[in-house]
Amino acid sequence: MTDLETRAAPAENALRRAAPALLGYAAVRALGLLALALWSAARDKSAYTLLTARWDALWYTRVAELGYGYEVRLPNGDVHSNLAFFPLLPWLERGIAAVTPLSYADAGFVVSLLASLAAAWGIFAVADHVYGRRAGACAVLVWAVLPVGIVQSMAYSESLFTALAAWSLYAVLTGRWLTAGTLAALAGLTRPVGLAVVAAVWVTGIAAFLRDRAAARAPSSLRDRAAARAPSSVRDRAAARAPSFVRDRSAAAAQGAGETTRAPSPTGDGPAGGAPAWHRALGMLLAPLGAAGYVLWVGHRTGKGPLGYLDVQAGWRNGFDGGYAFARFVADKFTSFPAALAGIGLIVGVGLVVWLYVVCVRQGQPLPLLVYAGVVTALALCASSYFGSKPRLLLPAFPLLLPLALALARSRTSRAALVVAGAALASAVYGAFWLNGSGPP
Repeated sequence: MTDLETRAAPAENALRRAAPALLGYAAVRALGLLALALWSAARDKSAYTLLTARWDALWYTRVAELGYGYEVRLPNGDVHSNLAFFPLLPWLERGIAAVTPLSYADAGFVVSLLASLAAAWGIFAVADHVYGRRAGACAVLVWAVLPVGIVQSMAYSESLFTALAAWSLYAVLTGRWLTAGTLAALAGLTRPVGLAVVAAVWVTGIAAFLRDRAAARAPSSLRDRAAARAPSSVRDRAAARAPSFVRDRSAAAAQGAGETTRAPSPTGDGPAGGAPAWHRALGMLLAPLGAAGYVLWVGHRTGKGPLGYLDVQAGWRNGFDGGYAFARFVADKFTSFPAALAGIGLIVGVGLVVWLYVVCVRQGQPLPLLVYAGVVTALALCASSYFGSKPRLLLPAFPLLLPLALALARSRTSRAALVVAGAALASAVYGAFWLNGSGPP
């Protein structure tokens, strides 16, 4: 076996392990696209146009085609500038259009399809690493059947961002700090919420440094005892080399005993111990470069300094107010009876999101997942505008779905399949209805 084949073998094994989950994900997305095509045809609309040439997708293709500087001035004085849209997706659209006969919109659709598969694989990798293969597959399917799952197939940046975020988190969990930092930087070039990935890398890195420092200060006798009691790194590496069916049997046995297979450390499965400290430090330095670089460039271009991007967002009437505007939006729903039902639904939805996060904490999710999901949730719920976008903005917060995935994984296969099939059908119908109606943002 050549050196190249040796390096490719782990990736092939990982893809083979994730293949059932990816096939299930593709089937759910295909059902959603079919429902959209049929619904759109019945209304004499183009499903492809709904996916690639409306709302934010148009802004991304304009950036790809014309660059930055385009803006729309509204009668009320608001200025909608395309500087609000981060550059990685338009760069990819431009690059693909330059080397293929595809249009910018076509390229955006291709990026979305490929990125959604990469995101599904990343979600599987994270959940499989923490809870086992069955939970990983269920996590992918739960993410696929979300009511706003159709966005995963649109020429939007959600799928691309989720893919970069998921694989960055997986790299943190497995101690690949340079990879984690690089992917976090790319996520920061994709959406403003890239801050969540940076926060996960930084908080986990700081926690690992503090743990190393505490361990170094401990007397050698205590370190030896700790090493003898918990030789987790050796045991984990041996388990990782075992055939998949052996790992699955071990996971099944643990679940049968009322346990869950998760990383032994709150910062992941050895994110500190496997890599040199300078790898961790360099990964932390790389992580914020994407978001910081773009924000500083916008400030320079607008002549308003480091806070220039906030002024751009203010032109869209978007900002962060701790959830005050959203609370007022919900309260206003109770001024009439039909609207009050929507208000109740919003309260229930927010309560469900908060409850899921509490469950994630109680189940002992690794630190990077908790930090990432917490920041994504806070930024989505506390934004001061575009209240109808909040379900879409929560789409990248996949760690919130892990408690649901665990519950699904512990149920009988026939029951789990029935639940997923029903949810997939409902999601497909809702997505078709949504995009043929008000739709995003």
